[in-house]
Amino acid sequence: MKANTFDAIVIGAGMAGGWAAKEFTEKGVNTLLIERGPNVEHLKDYPTTNLQPWEFPHRGQLTSKEIEENPIASRCYAFREDAKHFFVKDKEHPYNQVKPFDWIRGYQVGGKSIMWARQVQRWSSFDFEGPQRDGFAVPWPIGYNDIANWYSYVERFIGVSGNKDGLDILPDGEFLKPWESNAVEEYFSEQVKKHYADRHVIYGRCAHLTESKPIFVEQGRGLCMSRRICQRGCPLGGYFNVNSTLIPWALKTGNLTLKTERIVHSILYDESSQKAIGVRVINAITQESQDFFAKVIFITAATLNTNLILLNSKSNRFPNGLGNDNGLLGKYIAFHNYRGTIQAEYHGFPYLTTEGAKPTSHYVPRFRNVYRQETDFLRGYAAGFGASPMRETDRSGFGHSLKSQLLQTKENGIWRVNSHMMGETIPKSSNQVSLDPENTDQWGIPLLNIDIDYDDNDEKMIQDFFDSFSEMYTKAGFVNIKTNDNHRRPGNDIHEMGGVRMGNDPKTSLLNKWNQMHNCTNVFVTDGACMTSTSTQNPSLTFMALSARAANHAVELLKRGEI
Repeated sequence: MKANTFDAIVIGAGMAGGWAAKEFTEKGVNTLLIERGPNVEHLKDYPTTNLQPWEFPHRGQLTSKEIEENPIASRCYAFREDAKHFFVKDKEHPYNQVKPFDWIRGYQVGGKSIMWARQVQRWSSFDFEGPQRDGFAVPWPIGYNDIANWYSYVERFIGVSGNKDGLDILPDGEFLKPWESNAVEEYFSEQVKKHYADRHVIYGRCAHLTESKPIFVEQGRGLCMSRRICQRGCPLGGYFNVNSTLIPWALKTGNLTLKTERIVHSILYDESSQKAIGVRVINAITQESQDFFAKVIFITAATLNTNLILLNSKSNRFPNGLGNDNGLLGKYIAFHNYRGTIQAEYHGFPYLTTEGAKPTSHYVPRFRNVYRQETDFLRGYAAGFGASPMRETDRSGFGHSLKSQLLQTKENGIWRVNSHMMGETIPKSSNQVSLDPENTDQWGIPLLNIDIDYDDNDEKMIQDFFDSFSEMYTKAGFVNIKTNDNHRRPGNDIHEMGGVRMGNDPKTSLLNKWNQMHNCTNVFVTDGACMTSTSTQNPSLTFMALSARAANHAVELLKRGEI
């Protein structure tokens, strides 16, 4: 038992867990980091990172058999020949879809931080105040001022490229220099500014190194070369992932023990002390069960797995899952609505082109229902914006003539422009996960039932996106405008949040303002499961800031002997 006892246990070696491990170990806390998948070491375990297209047997594409065997995973944009090894295959960890749901997972050290889209926007005060103002969820127990310094703390460590835009709806951060915008991106930004006082088209803030700083040199990272194959893992460390930063940083303190291929079964609860005392894990290889013990436990296993672990952590005190006195555990799951897209053409700047590329696009922050309720739906959406010259290639023929034609790509002077929405969905008790009462996975853990769907609010939001962006595109002089509902299933956004939400009232929430469970205060949840609402921003930056903030609070409680 002594060998298996630590000061802190962190479950899940992704973004949130990586930050918790870093903060604990830097402060001298003896920490166990548990990951259900294998280790992925920076540089060593990126097998495809330097391969050329012709070196892939299928030129980067999936085979028909792989698509047939992975109907869920293959719908993810990054599940392709160059990165499929970082994704959970459909048969490896099944779940029950009460309604259609794409659960996209990455079980390894680094989690999905290896394959993520790297977009990082802060929340604003409007986002934290939204539920209380609009009444669509319980009030957040924190506001922007509570987390602003933690945003800065995280940004300085991971490196964020961006512009100081001075927008109240999207606060500025600690930015490295941006990549250059192309002519049509700048043009559209100017046109929107000309026609709308409340809408903005800005450079998309991204977790890429465009400048060298002492902290990045100390991490061993180099500048981003915009290879745009980040999902393979970057040998330069040019974009942020956990593998090149947080895990090595924590390991060099000497205070981190990393155990991989250990699947957390449940949290161990002690009835007499009324605290969690450790975790029960199952060895993924040998199927053997083992217990580890600690004074504080951080559950950062990614939203749905965190819900699963807590639901499966049953005791006499908590027969329905750890901390679940109010019966809300697993409920009020929400996600981001990516269904709406729009594309068009622009015939201006026919003699201009682009050279090279950048790993981000432009971004349109939310403008609906910000200062007042102005639509028949709650909340709003953000959107991306991209522009590129249309290029034509003659692919007829074969042999020498085909090779020659492929090297003579021509531009027709027309630009292709496009946008996609990222809508905020409303947390509802009917959007929930639960444990299957009969069926278990290969490790004896109940399968997860996922019952999540769109609603009428989402449908109205999609139509407003179509109407608003068609109008914006028209005023900018874009032509051949086409809207599309891609009917993406919930989960395919990979931004699921909630189920263990924060709040002030233990009757309506599971966590307090420090991400501690109301009814078991030495257990913290800081991944997407803790989110009370989703806002419209990409959520990873907020997960990381909350994790750093909560871990430092936990360290203070440990020092005072309060947990």
